[in-house]
Amino acid sequence: MVFSSAIFMFAFLPIVFGLCLLPVPLKVKNIFLIFASLFFYAYGEPVYVLLMLASSIVNYAFGRFLGAGSIRKLDIDLSKAEVRKYVGIEETKTPYRKFLLVIAVILNIGTLGVFKYTDFILSSINNAFHTSIPLPGISLPIGISFFTFQALSYVIDVYRNPGLEQKSYPAVLLYISMFPQLVAGPIVKYSDIEYQIYNRKMTSDEIVGGIERFTKGLFKKMFVANVMGTVADSIFSLEIGEYHMLVAWLGAVCYALQIYFDFSAYSDMALGLGHMFGFSFKENFLHPYSAVSINDFWDKWHISLSSWFKEYVYIPLGGSRKGKARTEINKLIVFFLTGVWHGANWTFILWGMIHGIANVIEDTILPVQKLKAKWIGNIYTCLIAVLAFVFFRADTVTYGWQFVCTMFSNWKMDSQSMSILLEQLNIYNILTLVVAMVFAYPVFDRIKAKLQGKAEGEGGNGKGAAVLAAASIVALLLSILRLSSAAYNPFIYFRF
Repeated sequence: MVFSSAIFMFAFLPIVFGLCLLPVPLKVKNIFLIFASLFFYAYGEPVYVLLMLASSIVNYAFGRFLGAGSIRKLDIDLSKAEVRKYVGIEETKTPYRKFLLVIAVILNIGTLGVFKYTDFILSSINNAFHTSIPLPGISLPIGISFFTFQALSYVIDVYRNPGLEQKSYPAVLLYISMFPQLVAGPIVKYSDIEYQIYNRKMTSDEIVGGIERFTKGLFKKMFVANVMGTVADSIFSLEIGEYHMLVAWLGAVCYALQIYFDFSAYSDMALGLGHMFGFSFKENFLHPYSAVSINDFWDKWHISLSSWFKEYVYIPLGGSRKGKARTEINKLIVFFLTGVWHGANWTFILWGMIHGIANVIEDTILPVQKLKAKWIGNIYTCLIAVLAFVFFRADTVTYGWQFVCTMFSNWKMDSQSMSILLEQLNIYNILTLVVAMVFAYPVFDRIKAKLQGKAEGEGGNGKGAAVLAAASIVALLLSILRLSSAAYNPFIYFRF
């Protein structure tokens, strides 16, 4: 646990936000944010905050070595677009730059591997060769996958463009440790945020918009994700092979909705907090269950991770430049690594490979994205996503396979299945399930656009903004009430 929700909402956030509203230079506000972010992480990970600090120091040093000799002219009064036109870079003369990059990658991935995959590798060896190597039981630092990938993106970006070297260690530390997206993303590339570190403003519009976005995420977590999670947890704890297929389908659909609303809720909250403090992070979710193909799904799901793998793995492997066969192999490698990134279990790897194989099939055999009837592609995509998430949620591949088989085979309704269905499908859960399925599509965005008077054929209207503000206030109050009575329920992606 990084912070209990109540402490975060009623103590930490108001204090940090209040300090950043003070009329002090931006560099001072950055110092506030650094100490706040370190305290935020150390509250739940007092030892592993040292690991994050070590990561920031090591990657800062690699950035300095890789950028040594570059000259950068940057007028901080220019807009970001103008700055890009006036960046001057001389080719660095630092020797062995590629060697330095390889060492940086090995250190970062190696550290991640030790903490995240040691037990998995050793247990796999024990199972394969019937050995009994003791497992060290290394605990997983919260958010290590996220801050490691951010640190790597900084080093690789500096290798590619030495002018991106940041000579200020506090700036690099702030980038890696920033609390809004520290423990569960989105993964922010340094090149996307470097200008904002020393050139940003906390405007009233940004603050109001940020609070609204934060409230939306908090409401999604408390009233949708947690409810769907309760149903999914109950069903995934059963000996599923003994139950009717409807029980399995209910569990699978509820988990698919839980993980979407849970993870997108955290992203909403992170983006909202970013706006409150003057930062602008890229979108991480664009209603993936509205996708019409698996390829389209990954253009909308965990965008920061898919774009990271595309830029730093897929393209360096050759992308689509080396023929059709090599392109599909590169995609399978990326999806395999995506599964590995999510956790030390074969279930995650299988989840990634299901998406990878479906993506390859779409490219070579079944181009569903070209169907005129988009609803067919959407049904197919949702089906693949739901089935894949069964393995993602299952503790073992065997249980995941049994769960999927039950979804398509057990037709006989018995008393225990009926009992579970009646228990889980109460009025509140049914209503939440319907709302979740509807709002998994971009319904809210369309309603918001109309309320703001931005829908096609409408003019601006102040009443719409008032309705949105009132809705946000009500949602915030309801979420606070739920927080005060609910048990601690962490975000799913905290464990990645």
